[in-house]
Amino acid sequence: MSHIKVPSQQELVQRVADIAPVIRADAEWSSANGRLHDNTIKALTEAGLFRVRTPLRYGGYECDARTMVEVADALGRVDGSVAWWVAVSWVGSWITGQFSDALQDEVFADPDAQVSSTIGPAAVTAVPVEGGLKIDGTWPFISGAHSSGWQIVSAIVLDPAGEPYPMMGLVPTAELKLGDDWQAVGLQATGSVSTTAEDLFVPNSRFRPVLEMVTQGSASVANADKPLYQVPLRLMGAIPMAGIPAGLAKAVRDIFFERLPGRKITYTDYAVQAEAPVTHLRVGEAQMMIDESEFHARRLADAVDAVSATGTPFPMDVRTRSRADVGAAVQRAKQAAAIYAQASGGSSAYRRVPIQKILDDLQVFSLHANIVPDVNFEIYGRALCGLAPNPLYV
Repeated sequence: MSHIKVPSQQELVQRVADIAPVIRADAEWSSANGRLHDNTIKALTEAGLFRVRTPLRYGGYECDARTMVEVADALGRVDGSVAWWVAVSWVGSWITGQFSDALQDEVFADPDAQVSSTIGPAAVTAVPVEGGLKIDGTWPFISGAHSSGWQIVSAIVLDPAGEPYPMMGLVPTAELKLGDDWQAVGLQATGSVSTTAEDLFVPNSRFRPVLEMVTQGSASVANADKPLYQVPLRLMGAIPMAGIPAGLAKAVRDIFFERLPGRKITYTDYAVQAEAPVTHLRVGEAQMMIDESEFHARRLADAVDAVSATGTPFPMDVRTRSRADVGAAVQRAKQAAAIYAQASGGSSAYRRVPIQKILDDLQVFSLHANIVPDVNFEIYGRALCGLAPNPLYV
């Protein structure tokens, strides 16, 4: 049992602020090279930010949902790509906790282990062989693949003795072939390349059928009684992602106010932009939207923490509303960022002013299948109308 002192929420947020200069110094290189600079990864590791959802017994922090939201917000305010990868790694660490203690011993031998993940099998298939599975296929959008030690993989098992079924497993990233196909307009430094398995052997001890994971929960004896591991998979994935959009919108706001002194409104009589009523209207409206984004992220986190504390199953209304909360968090943040960007004038189009980059990060962020506002609002609306939800994961 580890006796590491678990940092408070406030301390973790402060650690983000402390390493912000390193992240920002590396940002241009990271975007140009499509992955986070080694110095950034080192800073994140030394700050303990990959331990947020690592089990306590390995030196992790097992943070609650509200802490994840606040730290993700702080990271988003510094850099969107960094926030995305760290949040994704938390999901991977949590999924690892759904496997056996022996496998966790292997993965978390390094308490700062980075685990990339995918929950969609895509076109990947697996065939049973003696002692395990042989997997062939490619997974797209594997964020953080360049620095992760392990990857959560998924595939359809073509079982000759029965019906095909989906599985999830863990493999060392070194056993996969990394693509060079992440040329994106936003979140450029997340390194979300494809990874490919070629006749890859996965022993029985490293995979589980998805149905078993959904119905039986964690296979870990050590994690069996921890509410943290009873949270539904889709809901766990939503928590850290909900916090990032407000952080990105705050980043645009920060740049706007840094540039505000001395700015005027061209072709008007306003020699000082800060004195113009239209500026007051814009920043007031934008701040309310940031507040609303924070509200939805925090409501989601607080609901998860409240249900987790009871040890009871998660009600469907919490599950469906969580999707709407994520959608609303990103929608309001995009609206706020757009207002600040519009009020920043033509000079904000220069690359030396990162406002447009942040807008691109927000746009790409909002395209993720589990985040798209319209889809998530529809799912919540179905529930409000008394209909069963229709996605695979709720």
